Amino acid sequence: MEEEQKQKHVLGIVLTLLGAGLWGFCGSCGQFLFQYKEVTSAWLVPIRLTSAGALILLFLSVQKGKEVLLVLKEREGRRDIFIFAIFGMMLCQYSYFTTIQYSNAGTATVLQYTGPALILVYLCFRERKMPKFYELIALFCSMFGTFVLATHGNLSELAIPKEALVWGIISAVTLVVYTLQPARLMKRYSTLLALGWGMLIGGLVLSIFMKPWRLHPVVDGQTVLFMGFIVLFGTICAFYCYLTGVRFVGASSASMLACIEPVAATALSVLWLKVQFQSVDLLGFVFVMSTVFIISLHEKKEEIGGKV
Repeated sequence: MEEEQKQKHVLGIVLTLLGAGLWGFCGSCGQFLFQYKEVTSAWLVPIRLTSAGALILLFLSVQKGKEVLLVLKEREGRRDIFIFAIFGMMLCQYSYFTTIQYSNAGTATVLQYTGPALILVYLCFRERKMPKFYELIALFCSMFGTFVLATHGNLSELAIPKEALVWGIISAVTLVVYTLQPARLMKRYSTLLALGWGMLIGGLVLSIFMKPWRLHPVVDGQTVLFMGFIVLFGTICAFYCYLTGVRFVGASSASMLACIEPVAATALSVLWLKVQFQSVDLLGFVFVMSTVFIISLHEKKEEIGGKV
């Protein structure tokens, strides 16, 4: 029994790292399409979400039949899934890829990783409690890291495009909604079902506004290949691997392991897409990512303390 638990734990680590790594590669694929194929986030994101959501729901319908429609039949389910789809999934994904469009995959991913600090702030307000010391440290690291990334220490001008900073902050804020809002949905139904409907509805709504069929990027073999990777591996496989890994290693450990995502995105931006980062950028990255480690380590201690 103990040996089986160890095997599951190792499998969980591998799957979590694989899922996060695929997310990082997904961001870099998006950057490649933006740089070389005249693709925009207004074209990429609706197609990505609609295609991935439809494939997930098709897979679930083969397994569960009409149970897939249950979330739409119940009033609370409909309300929650539409909020999650539009203000969580759709806005989070669109703002993330728009940040990549204006900067690069590494910067966009790190800016989005300020989200955990914002979640801390929101929970403190909601529960009307003063933040703990480690929470204040995490918040400072997140804010200082973002400041360094955005200004390089020079208050007179931004070091990254203003649009990238604005959309990066929006992606972090919507990550709060994306993380906290669907808790009841995923408890009542299933994580994969909530993701499937969230992606499909979010993609369809975004398509209405962005009208991707009116946009004309360069659609050749490379475009199709990278879009296929983004949908199949960077979305469906990534989510499945990561969520399965969370079940085996726990949320706190998974959060720390997921830090491979910005590392992968940054490394690919440098090695593959020839993005040049300065040492001050890397300092900002370290401060932002330390937020995740501080929060996750303390959550892990609290989990262990609660079990003793």
